[in-house]
Amino acid sequence: MANKESMIICRCEEVTYGQLQSTADEHKCTARELKLRTRAGMGFCGGRTCRLTLDRIIESVIPNVSPGEIPLKYQPPIRPVTFGTVGENQ
Repeated sequence: MANKESMIICRCEEVTYGQLQSTADEHKCTARELKLRTRAGMGFCGGRTCRLTLDRIIESVIPNVSPGEIPLKYQPPIRPVTFGTVGENQ
């Protein structure tokens, strides 16, 4: 079983729990700043895959999350695309 530090939280941006923890410890940042610094939740899926997990982990990493903090906007892509379209060479 993999250790907690190497567990990937955001698959699109390949952000691990360890990266979230070390960034939070180093910068003493807010949840919003942590997402901006690590790009967690900002990949192709727009946070649809990792949003809930990411928010829960941020609450555990940064226990004093302010309720008035401005959250990041989560938005699906403008139009759905297939994996075949994404993988095409142009």
